[in-house]
Amino acid sequence: MHPVDFDDVRAAAARIEGIVAHTPVLTSIALDTLAGRRLFFKCENLQRVGAFKFRGASNAVALLGSEARTGVCTHSSGNHAQALALAAKQHGIPAYIVMPDNAPQVKVKVQGVVSHEAEITFCEPTLSARESTAAALIERTGATFIHPYDNPRVIAGQGTAALELIAEEGPFEAIITPVGGGGLLSGTCISTRALLPDSRIFGAEPTGADDAARSLAAGELIPQTDPNTICDGLLTSLSNLTFGIINDHVERIFTVTDEEVLAAMTLLRDHLDIIVEPSGATVLAAVLTEEFRALRDIDSVGLIISGGNIDPASLPPNSM
Repeated sequence: MHPVDFDDVRAAAARIEGIVAHTPVLTSIALDTLAGRRLFFKCENLQRVGAFKFRGASNAVALLGSEARTGVCTHSSGNHAQALALAAKQHGIPAYIVMPDNAPQVKVKVQGVVSHEAEITFCEPTLSARESTAAALIERTGATFIHPYDNPRVIAGQGTAALELIAEEGPFEAIITPVGGGGLLSGTCISTRALLPDSRIFGAEPTGADDAARSLAAGELIPQTDPNTICDGLLTSLSNLTFGIINDHVERIFTVTDEEVLAAMTLLRDHLDIIVEPSGATVLAAVLTEEFRALRDIDSVGLIISGGNIDPASLPPNSM
């Protein structure tokens, strides 16, 4: 048994109703033709703070109760930082965010955290530095740590994206999400298995940060080391919690090159008129691979686009 189930997802959906955006599901005949099947894009790039992360952060903060008084703390290079900062602001509590000192490469995300009045502490871009800096902040402030994905309440919140997608446009023969730390994919597994027990579940990951694909293939958690990809939201390792859920339910994780991601970003701009960050575009890149095209008995696919926070200077040519 995992510490989060579909009852938790449904409770999260009710709890964050009216707080998070009910994001649209878009389709394109041109993209369907390219993929050879019907594609339904859940556009979490249009979510508040520009990413699905606001779902999990909102649910986790709402459940704090009396613990909320001293605020919340996390370490994150981007979308979870913005999400937790806004959720804390809405509850009138302080937020303490630890970010790597190379975060200017995703400066739009730093600006988002600042705009929500959170306190940022920069540290060296290593996991040990993030963890030790966060621990010192918690010791000083008494804040509650909200992990970006290794948290059942966060996972339950992330599962509401698939819940909405299936309710609005399902059923699907398959669902695919990006995978970094695994919170979105884990929540998607929980909702999909409850609502569409026969649906096939996939993940998408860059080849330069393919720890989840290697972990799933090996049947054991393999930590991320020295990632090298433009998909800045997918650089983290799975946790034991997220790996356990993914290992139980995900059929395969498809890996895509940065070049394929850039091409997918351009296709999304051209055919859906949306700006998607590289991490979010991995799902379209994956379903356009020859390996995915070869899958049989899949007529419709639900794709969750995870976010749209990107520095305009990083966009492919002619993307503006």
